[in-house]
Amino acid sequence: MAIGALRPIETIGFTGLGVMGEPMCGHLARRSGKRVLAYDLRSEPLARLATDGVIPMPLDAIGRDCDLILFSLPDGKAVASVVAALEQHLSPGQCVVDTSTSSVPLTREIGARLDQHGIGFADAPVARTREAAARGELSIMVGATEAVFQHVRPVLETMGTDITHCGPIGCGQVCKVLNNMLVFQHTSALAEAIAIGRRHGVPPEMLLPILAKGSGDSFVLRSHGMKSMLPRDFPERAFSTRYAIKDLSYALEMAAESRLAVPGAELTMQRLKASDQAGNGEKYHPAVLKLIDPE
Repeated sequence: MAIGALRPIETIGFTGLGVMGEPMCGHLARRSGKRVLAYDLRSEPLARLATDGVIPMPLDAIGRDCDLILFSLPDGKAVASVVAALEQHLSPGQCVVDTSTSSVPLTREIGARLDQHGIGFADAPVARTREAAARGELSIMVGATEAVFQHVRPVLETMGTDITHCGPIGCGQVCKVLNNMLVFQHTSALAEAIAIGRRHGVPPEMLLPILAKGSGDSFVLRSHGMKSMLPRDFPERAFSTRYAIKDLSYALEMAAESRLAVPGAELTMQRLKASDQAGNGEKYHPAVLKLIDPE
């Protein structure tokens, strides 16, 4: 699709105002200079965002009236449902951006379907923490044509500090899913180190700062390790164990399609599922520590 075929962005729609979506929509409203409409099943985030000028609107109206529509949804099933509800109201020249983490095949199928109707599409999953979302400092990985990427980039820059064009549609999801796969595996490995260290006389409050000074240092150690695993604080309304299982399933799906053996990722999945069964499904996913290093 040529860039000239896309509408100028004057009105933006946002669907899905959860842990990440609500602050993203707030930044969009405050920084873009555009009219922002939003839809969510819950009234509370809509009420909070009203102070930023965000206008609550039904999904069908967002489909009809917005030049650009963004999603931040829990999973591929929700994405497919929202796209199905919107499609009958969309028209050529609009553009849709999915900031959720979803499966690569679904993403590419949606992109191809919308393209047939003259509608631009980008997958733009976000990385980093909910604190980064609150600061507007997300990393956003974009799969799109060059034209669509340039069209939506200024909007994405209101929510993130690192906006990367990863390749055609689906490539943003590939990068995000593999990023998360590494985070989950690293978290599991960190739990093993904590368990071994504690049993050999080095408590976690000593071990982690020492590791942070060596070649074992990492973002996961400093964020997931020091902020969550060290105090053994695994709140809800963070990136939950069930979300981790969902995202890792997409990585395993890609591995199976490529006929690649990935025993490290498979072991991590087994541990996440066991953590879920142990009652940690809604807790922040580093709660896998409780499984590997029970008190």
